Amino acid sequence: MIIGERLRTLREVKKLSQGDIEKRTGLLRCYISRVENGHTVPAIETLEKMARALEVPLYQLFYDGEEPPELPNLPKRKTADDIAWGHSGKEARFLSRLRRLLSRIDEGDRRLLLYMAQKMANR
Repeated sequence: MIIGERLRTLREVKKLSQGDIEKRTGLLRCYISRVENGHTVPAIETLEKMARALEVPLYQLFYDGEEPPELPNLPKRKTADDIAWGHSGKEARFLSRLRRLLSRIDEGDRRLLLYMAQKMANR
């Protein structure tokens, strides 16, 4: 069912006219008609206004059941710490050793190393 048909069905079940929805939302009656007839796709903010005017939760504009649909079992998102290279394990030990070694080189070698790294990065 497309969103316009769903809005019309909910409005008619609640025995409301397009004029009633106009008063409750501040949206023009002609705009409500265009949405219900499928001529206009409303923004999410508009759908929120219409859901409030119809006194239904927003999910009911997209779903026919009485209860919200069950959420799918999605994998947990990784945090920035999980994604960052060198945060733990072998990479962390490597970075620690590299820091110790870099702290021991003299200024001229440090500049040369930085120059070479910049040249490689520009390729």
